[in-house]
Amino acid sequence: MTIDITQFHETFFEESFEGLDIMESGLLNLDIGAADNDTVNSIFRAAHSIKGGSATFGFSEVAEFTHGMETLLDEMRDGSRDVTQGSVDTLLQSVDCLREMLAASRDKTPIDTERAAVVKGELEEILASGNNNAETNSVKKPETADTPEACGNRAGWQIKFKPHHDMLRTGNDPVRMFRELAELGELAVEVNISQLPILDDLDPEESYLSWALTLKSNVEIEKVKEIFEWVEDECDFEITEIEVDAPHANEVGKRGGITSKAEVTPVTAAKPAGSKATVNTDSASIRVSIDKVDALINMVGELVITQSMIGQLDCDFDDFDISRMEKLRDGLTLLERNTRELQESVMRIRMLPISFAFNRFPRMVHDLCQKLDKKIELKTTGEQTELDKTVMEKIGDPLVHLVRNSIDHGIEIPEDRLKAGKPEFGTIELNAFHKGGNIIIEIKDDGAGFNKERIKAKAIEKELIGSDEILSDEKIYDLLFQPGFSTAEQLSDVSGRGVGMDVVRRNIRELGGNIDVTSEEGIGTTFTIRLPLTLAILDGQLVCVGDEIYITPLVSIVESLQIKQEFVNNIAGQTELYKVRDDYIPIVRMHDMFGINIKRKGLEGGLLVVVEGDGKKAGLLVDELLGQQQVVIKSLETNYKRVDGVSGATILGDGTVALILDVDGLIDLSRNPPTSSSTPENSVRDVA
Repeated sequence: MTIDITQFHETFFEESFEGLDIMESGLLNLDIGAADNDTVNSIFRAAHSIKGGSATFGFSEVAEFTHGMETLLDEMRDGSRDVTQGSVDTLLQSVDCLREMLAASRDKTPIDTERAAVVKGELEEILASGNNNAETNSVKKPETADTPEACGNRAGWQIKFKPHHDMLRTGNDPVRMFRELAELGELAVEVNISQLPILDDLDPEESYLSWALTLKSNVEIEKVKEIFEWVEDECDFEITEIEVDAPHANEVGKRGGITSKAEVTPVTAAKPAGSKATVNTDSASIRVSIDKVDALINMVGELVITQSMIGQLDCDFDDFDISRMEKLRDGLTLLERNTRELQESVMRIRMLPISFAFNRFPRMVHDLCQKLDKKIELKTTGEQTELDKTVMEKIGDPLVHLVRNSIDHGIEIPEDRLKAGKPEFGTIELNAFHKGGNIIIEIKDDGAGFNKERIKAKAIEKELIGSDEILSDEKIYDLLFQPGFSTAEQLSDVSGRGVGMDVVRRNIRELGGNIDVTSEEGIGTTFTIRLPLTLAILDGQLVCVGDEIYITPLVSIVESLQIKQEFVNNIAGQTELYKVRDDYIPIVRMHDMFGINIKRKGLEGGLLVVVEGDGKKAGLLVDELLGQQQVVIKSLETNYKRVDGVSGATILGDGTVALILDVDGLIDLSRNPPTSSSTPENSVRDVA
């Protein structure tokens, strides 16, 4: 029977990348000097798992590279090597290299062997430099059981290994353990197939075999037990020492391969018939805590009970007495409540703690501090605050840019901080918390803060404002988000090239959020990001254009007003502007934009919904405001195609489909109408 183990690749890569995060976090927390056993052990276990899994699935280059890391970590954890800054930095580079190798293996692209060889060479150089533990170097190590003199007449170990029936379901493969044993000496393997059922009764996800293993080596028993530590609760395991006469002791410890009385092949779960292997470079899966799954199951049970209760009512309304009407009303009320709770339970499944986004920053702060000769302490709070997985993935890059800016421009070098009466260690705080229906993320530093006069001078130089213009603090800091704006005196490859802050705000607004800045010169700066908890549900305003209903996101609406003709102005006979207090905004005729015929052509008496997107305002001309409600967003691009000016669709209570307006896209379309040749491809008229 042919076994396809590629079906386990996705799980292997997910667990490997989690292991790399554990290794990176542990290395950043290691103190220089004597190693902390718990920390080093957790790093070693992660490396050991990646190495074993890579060997099992045939990623030999990854397994070979990880072996060097494992060897160095093993010396640290047994106390024969102290932790040095150089070894930590090299191990961090190895983690980066290993992450790239795993990503290449996952995506089936070539591995950068040159980079891997360079980092591997650095690891080997550290290992070849010998023991750096001064105490160990000055005192001769006593003979241990690993030496022939100490092990006496020991020839090796006899091992009896019988997996429990469900061990294979956890992804553990006996062959991988045997390969590890073979690296310790000469291994002979004898398989017992007496419990193997006939083919019709065989379950490929269960283990029926057991093995008798003979390892000829003078290795310590702890080294042997270590190989089986991952499955000690999932197998019957017995190990006994082999004794031989002294004349044969010189043969102990020979390295060899696996010799067996029966051919050993990996035993894994069979691939379901008709399934097709796929490669997915994105994170298409999500891990959910069992309490969320239990809550969902309980809610489905409540729905079944409610459905049963309603089903018992006689649906013959011609002879429907008032008592059954009350039961029907109660059942529908209960159904509404259960449906709402079910929706909330399903949405919670997509919620992840923001620690997934925060975890990348300790390493980044560590590397940039070394590069910029700065001393910075990173503090994070609210790591368990949850938000939607999609929001999490899209907020990562803006957060990286803001933190890099704080490191590069916000925090001063230690000398300048001491002169200013500050501690030489600067502080960057990342904080997340829920407020209302939003999540608030704060990036706070105790650095130099923004110089408002320098910002104004730069804005005048770029002709963004007039020289005599008076601006509030909010307007001054808003200039930071203008394209190409930067007050950096010197360009750097970290930040300060004037590209990024405008992109940060645009990306945040695309998520339905916004960003604010507060700063005090010499004290520090705080960036505050406000985001919706999820992108799947939207608070919207229903508007009527002709016979069609559209939904405008509430977060984009500034105000709505009745049009008065005296405030309407025309420019060049085409663009219509409406005066709102001291501001002029363009009028977007929605019926023209969507190709809807209406009897009334004039503006008088129409309703104008003033919206804002990407820092620009416009007035949407509609016929009627219908009300506000939460709607579930359905992707138009997935089910149809991308349409400019429309971000999605939803199904209303009466079963009709309503389009959700993309305010940014509508404003751009009103300023740059599509040509006739491009209109058929992605025009809003196609779906109106």
